[in-house]
Amino acid sequence: MSEKLKKADQYNDPSFNYMSYWDGRQYEHRAEVMAINRLLRGKHFKKAVDIGGGYGRLTSLLCDFADSVTLAEPSQQQLDLAKKHLADYPDIMRKLMQADKLEFADSSVDLIMMVRVMHHLPDPRPELKEIRRVLTDDGVAIIEVANYMHARNRIKHFISRQPFPTEPVDIRTNKNQSDSLPFVNHNPYTVMKQLKEAGLKVDRILSVSNLRSPTLKKLLPASAMLAFEGVLQPTLSKTFFGPSVFFLVKK
Repeated sequence: MSEKLKKADQYNDPSFNYMSYWDGRQYEHRAEVMAINRLLRGKHFKKAVDIGGGYGRLTSLLCDFADSVTLAEPSQQQLDLAKKHLADYPDIMRKLMQADKLEFADSSVDLIMMVRVMHHLPDPRPELKEIRRVLTDDGVAIIEVANYMHARNRIKHFISRQPFPTEPVDIRTNKNQSDSLPFVNHNPYTVMKQLKEAGLKVDRILSVSNLRSPTLKKLLPASAMLAFEGVLQPTLSKTFFGPSVFFLVKK
């Protein structure tokens, strides 16, 4: 078994509860739901795949935009949780597979979503190549990127007068780097180059979770934060302001 596959077993660890990770993160969740609905509004597809969708947190959204939906996830534990989480969506298929080895035929999927996966991929080129391979000529993919060039880092780099790194930045502590999956933030300009090299072109960009802050969560009601988020997502898209960037890409 490869080192990559061994590390994926973190999500199979019974002591690791990814569902509980989202406790208290309803703003982030709803901001991502907003972004997906915004990017797919008015579109409909035959076959959709949620790559690395965990327990299916966002998978059911694709049912509004596609006839057939598959959750493709490398962790059996997450797929087992998805069976319960998606109990109201019995037609969603669940498949155990890695993002760099998708078990779909060439040009057979016309809607792909990959959210909160890139932060585990210091080198996402194999995964992007696979997305390009299985995507139909008129299909689209939503690819979310953990963004290193967000507003707080811009201030930090402005003060230190240090240029932004072009390579991914591992944000784990030294202690965690030996026993956990990589957890990196990407330079979005580098990702755009990697998308182009993979044969994918960026059609739209959204800046997401722009108000992610424990302080703001205490001061503002969720409804107000999401109202602001709705305005900021397209407005700040080209500045890469938020900690998360959503790319809508095509062949």
